Amino acid sequence: MDKIQDTIDLLKIYNQEHIIKLLEKLDDEKKRALIDQISKIDFHQIKELYDNTKKEIEIKENKIEPLPYLDKEKLSEEQKEEFQRLGEEVIEKGEYAVVTMAGGQGTRLGHSGPKGTFKLDVYGKGKYLFEILAENLKEANQKYGKYGKIIPWYIMTSKENNDETIEFMEKHNYFGYDKDSVRFFAQSELPIVDVNGKLLVDKDMKIKEASDGNGGTYSSLRASGALAEMKEKGIKWVFIGGVDNALLKMADTILLGVAINKNVQIASKSVVKANAHERVGVFGKMNGHPKVIEYSEMPDKMAEEVDENGELKYGEAHIMCNLYTIEAIEKISKETLIYHSAFKKNSYIDENGKEVIPTEPNSFKFESFIFDAFELFDDIAILRGKREDDFAPVKNKEGVDSPKTAKELYEKFWNRN
Repeated sequence: MDKIQDTIDLLKIYNQEHIIKLLEKLDDEKKRALIDQISKIDFHQIKELYDNTKKEIEIKENKIEPLPYLDKEKLSEEQKEEFQRLGEEVIEKGEYAVVTMAGGQGTRLGHSGPKGTFKLDVYGKGKYLFEILAENLKEANQKYGKYGKIIPWYIMTSKENNDETIEFMEKHNYFGYDKDSVRFFAQSELPIVDVNGKLLVDKDMKIKEASDGNGGTYSSLRASGALAEMKEKGIKWVFIGGVDNALLKMADTILLGVAINKNVQIASKSVVKANAHERVGVFGKMNGHPKVIEYSEMPDKMAEEVDENGELKYGEAHIMCNLYTIEAIEKISKETLIYHSAFKKNSYIDENGKEVIPTEPNSFKFESFIFDAFELFDDIAILRGKREDDFAPVKNKEGVDSPKTAKELYEKFWNRN
């Protein structure tokens, strides 16, 4: 009884009386489940995030400078060999792990299911995105597994797609990857609020939540126990990438070697922007720290600036190909990254128990971005790759970054190699 009263008092403090009305209508089992969910919500945090949606974003005076990078194409044979040797040693010793962010659904692709279960129409019979990644890792194990070590593969799902993802991987026998070396963990979530800061209720009579953005990967690694497991295994370097890049190199020994050589805790691969106004985040230094600067934050004049070689000064696009020391992941996982709000359409159950399906955006979801963590460090190593070798994203149903463009890039790459 006390728990119910405590919950009611808490909901009153945060002006969530519509949830109290809902609690009165629920049977004991549903009531218990909702109270249990409410007890885990940080209402103060949600109120702060909602209040921030009403504030004008202040553009502070930021000192932005370009970040130095190494161009993979322009490395000498000696440099390549040295970086490769350093990288290979780490993988051979079993000190390297890979994380795949696979929490999304393939909605934008017109695919009903986890994005990793989308089949890319390559070479006639097609390959699933998870299959492409599994092949990539199997190849790395063959190349660098002289001591029999297998790269541990951590797959981040969402509450929404976790069971379906595991079922899919089981059904396909992990595409020949060692099942004991694969571990799933779920991304954390945050409640969705309407324009008045009221929590939305879902059809299952629970508070509607959504994944908290790819920046939640770090804290989810810690909360799930995956980070502790990595440390037990003696992992020293962790690669984090998305599920939707058909040319992603998850074990790039040169990128790893560059990071070791430069003695940094974080590293990333870039590709050159297609043009000054391509809508991608680019690497730069802001107030002395590495940062990915969103295209919306960069003035046109700066975006168009070129260096003495006629190349864009801010031309290194972030392609979600990031590498960290285990210490860096641990450090970030304890920090609260900045949250961004997205104004979206979300259906909900009103206080009379009726489902409302909006035609316009009606609510805020809150998410952090993986690259916001870069600012916690003084330096980062950037290795410039090539679009045709490293970047074939599968994001939109048609047009740019679609299955059609990814298929072409994938087939061209493998016909060359």
